[in-house]
Amino acid sequence: MPLDPDVREYLDAQAASGAPPRGEMSVAETREFYLGMRPLAGEAPSLPRVEDRVVPGPEGPVPIRIYAPATSRSLPVLMYFHGGRFFSGDLDTHDPVCRMLAAEAGCLVAAVHYRLAPEHRFPAASEDCYSVAEWVARNAAEIGADPEFVAVGGDSAGGNLAAVTALLARQRGGSRICFQMLIYPMLDATRSLPSHTEYGSGYGPGSEDMERGWREYVPPLTDRRHPQVSPLWEADLRGLPPAFVLTAEYDSLRDEGEEYARWLAAAGVPVVLTRYPGVIHGFFQLGGVVGMGREAVSDAARHLKRAFAAVRT
Repeated sequence: MPLDPDVREYLDAQAASGAPPRGEMSVAETREFYLGMRPLAGEAPSLPRVEDRVVPGPEGPVPIRIYAPATSRSLPVLMYFHGGRFFSGDLDTHDPVCRMLAAEAGCLVAAVHYRLAPEHRFPAASEDCYSVAEWVARNAAEIGADPEFVAVGGDSAGGNLAAVTALLARQRGGSRICFQMLIYPMLDATRSLPSHTEYGSGYGPGSEDMERGWREYVPPLTDRRHPQVSPLWEADLRGLPPAFVLTAEYDSLRDEGEEYARWLAAAGVPVVLTRYPGVIHGFFQLGGVVGMGREAVSDAARHLKRAFAAVRT
């Protein structure tokens, strides 16, 4: 379908803003720009408890932020890994979305600020995320969570890290993850599927922007098809947690998210795949200006809530 009118208005406003293309921004400028987009997510709910803390990581403390929608204990918990192409984004860029998910899904959200590239390259981010997921499962009572109801999720690079965390938990015999929520995930560092050509430019963050992220994150000579880099290249997806995969029609990452969903289903993993029409990469965080973005957050929260309910039965 044509571009959503809200998306067209947003893209026109971005073009008129005078901001340089993302590919021309330095790492520091990209991080500042991303933080400046936070108001576009829309009004976020207040919550009874929002707590910043640090937990042990593989090479030092990792900052996390706990969002609690209620004062009750033993709530299900979503480990949320922020997007930003592995080299930008933080707890503040995704604060509104995490508040919305906690409020609407009725669960704790534990947002993780993993180490960023290029200061810390692969596998730093994935090892941080897996380590924190294990810590949360082992120390759930300390943060008011139930260790039987631990999900992982994230957008873009964070979707990659959620998928990788689920793979590592299976591979290493880690704590049980009951669900994975993958929002237009970066899953294929080879960028070899057709949407990278079809929607590679002209629709917000494009294929070359994704390549910038991969270059910052993945050291030279690293095999980009290694499953801890590119989960789409994992040969055996059996036994992974049920998944909700959300893609955007005008997104260079669309095909890799949808291909991963098909491979999960072929391996016997329950999957819900939802393609949002007329929207672009990043729309999940644009709910204040793109109506479909707010709908997508609510959709993800509904699937998360259903997943936790299914574990109970």
